[in-house]
Amino acid sequence: MPAPTSPVSNTVLSVASLNRLVRDCLESAFPLTWVGGEISNLTYASSGHVYFSLKDSNAQVRCVIWRSRAQLLGWRLENGQKIEARALVSFYEPRGEFQLNIESVRRAGQGDLFERFLRLKAQLEAEGLFAPESKRPIAPFPRHIAIVSSLQAAALRDVLTTLHRRAPHLHITIFPSLVQGEGASQKIAEALGLASASNCDTIILCRGGGSIEDLWAFNEECVARAIRASAIPVIAGVGHETDFTIADFAADLRAPTPTAAAELVSPDRDSLLTRLSQLEGQLQRRVERGLADQQQRIDWLGSRLVHPAERIRLRQQENEALSQRLQRALLRQMDHARLQLTTLGQRQATARPRPELLARTLEHLRHRLGKQTQWALSQHSGKLNSLSSSLKQLDPHAVLTRGYALAIGPDGRAIRNASALTPGDALKLSFAQGTATATVNQVVAMPEAD
Repeated sequence: MPAPTSPVSNTVLSVASLNRLVRDCLESAFPLTWVGGEISNLTYASSGHVYFSLKDSNAQVRCVIWRSRAQLLGWRLENGQKIEARALVSFYEPRGEFQLNIESVRRAGQGDLFERFLRLKAQLEAEGLFAPESKRPIAPFPRHIAIVSSLQAAALRDVLTTLHRRAPHLHITIFPSLVQGEGASQKIAEALGLASASNCDTIILCRGGGSIEDLWAFNEECVARAIRASAIPVIAGVGHETDFTIADFAADLRAPTPTAAAELVSPDRDSLLTRLSQLEGQLQRRVERGLADQQQRIDWLGSRLVHPAERIRLRQQENEALSQRLQRALLRQMDHARLQLTTLGQRQATARPRPELLARTLEHLRHRLGKQTQWALSQHSGKLNSLSSSLKQLDPHAVLTRGYALAIGPDGRAIRNASALTPGDALKLSFAQGTATATVNQVVAMPEAD
């Protein structure tokens, strides 16, 4: 890809700015790409990141797998391995180094198998074959174990040795099957079907480690469906801890190794015997403590046993005591009633009316009422006279008695201004005594003030 051209600039970039621009250009120009080569200079850092070089006969490039991706790898990288890595082209700014950020890794030549593995896993997962709620619990104390494996497998010997050491009392039935090569998946599915029809408690499906081709029989669909169709819980112990197969996802429980599968299915006999001895001691102590508590209760109840005649005598004494208490209570109530009666008599005598005292009080109140009435009448009479004088002064008829007359116009209203009249208007004149009618001959209006 040709580098983008830009106009000549005199701007001076810092090294950090230049490296950031280079990184942005590289990451935007190259999409995620599969790159194949050989691992060298491999380093597993304490931080969890993985650093190595990917090389071929002509060149090499620095690579890094970040911890979050390295934890999902599922197998351990080694120097000299041929791999195919899905990588993002990047640039490490602090050191100015070109590098690849690895997203996922597969062994070289195994790309098709790995793709088939991913497709089948996605298909079965979509069907709910790996759903956690479909997983069946493993019997905590099994009596009969079925093992599906090859009779020549070293993993089978490890499982048998572990079971014999931890739980020699277990009954074990082996259902032999091919675990590698053509037709192995069908044989494994058939052996699982036979084991499911037996009266065992748990099935162990085991095989030792190997490459993806060696373990491919456990990645076939028929094996996964046979595991889920089993009426008995299945533990998968296939390969090493970093090996994952379709059978691991379909099984009710995955063990990191065949030996771990044997340990998960078999309780340690020595630990169980030790625990049983502890429980026996606890049970014995509880029984002894319970018996002692019951004996103590019997002694306590025995001390409370009383002869019937003694019980009757005690009841009689209680009755006499109650009778005396009742008599005392009645006497106290009677004394209290007498005291209340005396108090009420005294209050009644105190509250009895006295006519002579009431007559004097009534006469005094009558005298006060008369004086108060006379004073109020005097006050109101003076106020009435004052108001009458004011009213007389405002009476228009009082003005007429001094020689004035009230002129009423044709419209029935009092004449206040001569300009409201015209010659010939009839007027009604009111005097202090009587009225008269007049006709306007001439109107002389007062000049208006400036």
